Amino acid sequence: MNDGAEDVLRLPAVLDLAAAENFLGTVHHHLQTRPALCLDASGVETLTLPCAQIILAALATRRVSVVGPSDGFESAFRDLALDWKANVDGGGREEPELPPPIAAEPAPEIAAMAAPELLPSLPALGREQEPDAIPVTSAGAEESEESIEQEPSQSDQTDGTSMAKRILTIDDSKTMRDMLMLTLEEAGFEVLQAVDGQHGLDVLGQERVDVIITDINMPKLDGYGVIRNLRSNPVHKTTPILVLTTESDAEKKVIAREAGATGWMVKPFDPDRLIATIRKVAP
Repeated sequence: MNDGAEDVLRLPAVLDLAAAENFLGTVHHHLQTRPALCLDASGVETLTLPCAQIILAALATRRVSVVGPSDGFESAFRDLALDWKANVDGGGREEPELPPPIAAEPAPEIAAMAAPELLPSLPALGREQEPDAIPVTSAGAEESEESIEQEPSQSDQTDGTSMAKRILTIDDSKTMRDMLMLTLEEAGFEVLQAVDGQHGLDVLGQERVDVIITDINMPKLDGYGVIRNLRSNPVHKTTPILVLTTESDAEKKVIAREAGATGWMVKPFDPDRLIATIRKVAP
C-alpha cells in the first residue's frame, strides 16, 4: 500500500445507520480511483451493524486495511460477534470449506447454506427437487461420498467461452445492494440490482442471470413470492436462489426452503463465505 495521505481515510467518530450510505459511497469511490485504501479507525466511538458490514465487505477486497482501531471500534465488533481481523490479509484462514452434498432419497434435497459462525445448522427437509438441482447441506448433516453432476450453466452453454457469472441482488435497502455490489464485483461477478421483489421479476423477464440473491421483507412482493414465482417458471426451475436476510426464525427458513430456496444466510454476511457459496451453487 502507498503511504501517501490520499490513500488514508480517517473514519468519523460516529458511524451509525444515517452515515452508512455515505460511508459506503466514500469507500467505493476510493476503491474505484485508488489501488488501495487505509481506514484510520483511531477516532471511532460509535459503530453500528450496517457500517461494520461495510468494513467487512471492504476488507474482503484485500485492498483495504485498518490502522489504529479505537476501543470503540474493537468493542463494537465484539458486541456484534464479528471478527474484522479475519479478512485482513486472509486473517491466516484457509479458504472457506463448504460441506459435501447429502444423499438424495428419492430426490436431492436443498438444505441451508450458512456460515457456521452466523447461523446454526438446520435439519434437511424432505422437499423434493428437480433431479439436477444442487444439494447442499449445513455442517452436522449426514455426509455422502456420492457425487452430484450439474448441468453446465447457461453462460457456459452459449459460445463455449468463459464468461463472468451474473448475479441479481434483490433488496429494498440501497446500502445493502451497493454493499453486495462492492463484494461481488471485486470477486469478478457481474451484478444486476432490483429494488423490490416485483422489480426483481421484471429484471429477470429481460435478463439472464446465474444466481439470485434476495431479501425476504420487501415492498410490493416479498422474497417468498419471488421464490415461488421463479420456481413456477421453467426458465428458473433450478436457478440458484440464495436468501440473505436479517430473519433467523426457523419457521421462516422452512417456508423459504419449501418454496424452493437454495440457501439461507443471515445478515451480516461474511463476504468470503458468500463468494464461496455462490461458486459452489454456480461453479
